[in-house]
Amino acid sequence: MSRRAVAVRVEGVVQGVGFRPFVYGLATRLGLAGLVGNDERGVFIEVEGGGAIVEAFLAALAADPPPLAVIERISTGPAAVTGRCDFVIAPSPAPDLTRGLPWADRRALVSPDVATCDACLRDIADPAGRRYGYAFTNCTCCGPRFTIVRDVPYDRANTTMAGFRMCPDCAREYHDPADRRFHAQPVCCPACGPRLRLLLPGGGEERGDPLEEAVRLLRRGRVLAVKGLGGFHLAALAGDETAVAALRARKHREDKPFAVMAGGLAEARRLCEVSTAEECLLTGPARPVVLLRRLDAAGVAPSATPSVAPSVAPGNRWLGVLLPYTPLHHLLLRALAEPIVLTSGNVSDEPIVHRDEEVRERLGGVADAFLTHDRPIHVRTDDSVVRVFRGRALPIRRSRGYAPHPLPLAGGAPRPVLACGAELKHTFCLARDDRAFVSQHIGDLENHETLRSFTEGVTHFMRLFDVAPEVIAHDLHPDYLSTKYALDWILERDADLVGVQHHHAHVASCLADNGVAGPVIGVAFDGLGYGLDGTLWGGEFLVADLAGFERAGHLATVPMPGGAAAIRQPWRMAAAYLDLAYEGDVPGDLGVVRRNAGRWAVVTAMARRGVNAPRTSSAGRLFDAVAALVGTRDEITYEGQAAVELEQIADPRVDDAYACPLTSGEGPFTASFTAPFTVPGVDLVRAAADDLRSGTPREVVAARFHNTLAHVVADGCDHLRETTGLSAVALSGGVFQNLLLLDRAVTLLEERRFTVLTHHRVPPNDGGISLGQAAVAAARDRLADPG
Repeated sequence: MSRRAVAVRVEGVVQGVGFRPFVYGLATRLGLAGLVGNDERGVFIEVEGGGAIVEAFLAALAADPPPLAVIERISTGPAAVTGRCDFVIAPSPAPDLTRGLPWADRRALVSPDVATCDACLRDIADPAGRRYGYAFTNCTCCGPRFTIVRDVPYDRANTTMAGFRMCPDCAREYHDPADRRFHAQPVCCPACGPRLRLLLPGGGEERGDPLEEAVRLLRRGRVLAVKGLGGFHLAALAGDETAVAALRARKHREDKPFAVMAGGLAEARRLCEVSTAEECLLTGPARPVVLLRRLDAAGVAPSATPSVAPSVAPGNRWLGVLLPYTPLHHLLLRALAEPIVLTSGNVSDEPIVHRDEEVRERLGGVADAFLTHDRPIHVRTDDSVVRVFRGRALPIRRSRGYAPHPLPLAGGAPRPVLACGAELKHTFCLARDDRAFVSQHIGDLENHETLRSFTEGVTHFMRLFDVAPEVIAHDLHPDYLSTKYALDWILERDADLVGVQHHHAHVASCLADNGVAGPVIGVAFDGLGYGLDGTLWGGEFLVADLAGFERAGHLATVPMPGGAAAIRQPWRMAAAYLDLAYEGDVPGDLGVVRRNAGRWAVVTAMARRGVNAPRTSSAGRLFDAVAALVGTRDEITYEGQAAVELEQIADPRVDDAYACPLTSGEGPFTASFTAPFTVPGVDLVRAAADDLRSGTPREVVAARFHNTLAHVVADGCDHLRETTGLSAVALSGGVFQNLLLLDRAVTLLEERRFTVLTHHRVPPNDGGISLGQAAVAAARDRLADPG
């Protein structure tokens, strides 16, 4: 039988996922000789044997990779027949083994962090095993990845595990091809690996078993800082109102819901409704926080569910639930036998704490003790948050478990791109060739620490993925720190600057999320973004593709009295809308007027004169106005709170809507909410106000408002289809995190035979902006240099 040798290059997420052990096992079962190894480009392989057997190897390589592997590309080329008999795992790197093959210089991908697998959980639970109760148990199928990686290739020396020398038992497993820890880079055990410590705020270390002491403190109602994969969390018993209220007060988080970690799927089902799709997310390798509908909100008696204190998610029908994703979490929840609050270890809007040397300083006023360990975290990474929409994930925050897995960039980037993102819910994106690397959630760029996390993250991604940006994309808002960063970049480096309008970036992110180039009708509803006409946009109908857009319609512009104060105090938006709707003669019996009587005249005068009252078409500010009108929220304590609470109270059984026709003229059409009420299709805010005055329950008014806005979306798209012939619609912007609005809008659009694109890989909010900016910059670059 003729002997054949082939050199193989495998690209994608193939490091840290057991790919080399898989290749080793496959080759040895087939009786092939050769080698496999990691380098900066991915996995390199040489196989040698009978021609038919080599073909069988190549087929199995593509068809049956390890579960966590994501193969993007397999390249093959001829290699010299050596006559060798064995198959080995080669050391990294091995540049001499890659001669003659057509691949780029550095394309190795880093796996996201992966939840503990069932086999490792069995090890932890086995009293006879040497990893019994060990909080850092892992194997090739699970454990830390992105958060411990300093460089590629993914070898122990390039991770924060480099300082832990393997004991003989771990080394034996690591080098045994039959062991599931074969070449598992974070492999360790109690004899040689990281160790838990329980620290006190004032200094010193608690004696005794750290885990047992932590459980004791939690049961006594204390707040505990717990070091996870990507940073510290703050934990308290979910059923202890005193402890949760204390956590809320110390963290300066007045109302925003906390996430709850349940011990397992059964416990999650006792708290919330769990669909099949939600179960898959809860139990999958990413283990995000999943927003689930609470059973007590559905009428199930609270006594039938595990205890969740009122302060965990006050007034919310939904609960953010996640399951344990590290051995430490499993051990904690198993010992406690009840759910815990688990929220980001930070204060106010600061980024999550991830370094031991700063945890006492930054969380000393919040936590009563710190359950930490000596494995360093290289990259801070917060938990991901998702909702499920029509059986598919709708990301709210894309971070741990998903980043830094690249997204495909249709058409590719002719030159490397750095997209600097927006201001709130910040991410950045590096694009190279056909890959877009969207960063983990950074946070709101409002303080030095978050800005430092952004700049350090850019440097780390550039090194990991070998991207030297030649194009810098940014938002048009001149005061965004991300914009200033982009401007500073080109002063120091040779690169081209590309400004991308905020809502075009939203629509482009939806297109890139779905692998579509356009053109489409883009509907971008959000809080606000810098518009081309000097106003603040936020209720936009665009005709767009990746390279450009036309503003074809928008919600009517209204003043924001007090500017940023109108965001923090939604009653100001109610005042502006009502003053226009009633032409200055607002009925005094409306609750929002009575509650703010002492400030009403000043604010409406400000709006009329246009003094410190920039005009906006924002759908988010319209939500604020109606939320204040129906009495849910006059002032907010976190971004988007009024809109969230308006969705919460809306009665989903109500299916009728207010009339709200589009007014056409030269230029963009306007969805007018400020027309005189005598006009057919009366102003939406006035209709809602009159509804309330007639005694209609606010739950019905809130539902009719949502239904009307869904009709506005569908009617606007109908209008644009008539003039453009387009029948594809992309829905983006933070307002479309609202499942009630999203569902009603998609239903109406599909009934009218539109193809509807929604987000499923990046958030519709500003967390997806960086991907949109990168897609726009790449598309414009392709047009500038089509060759």
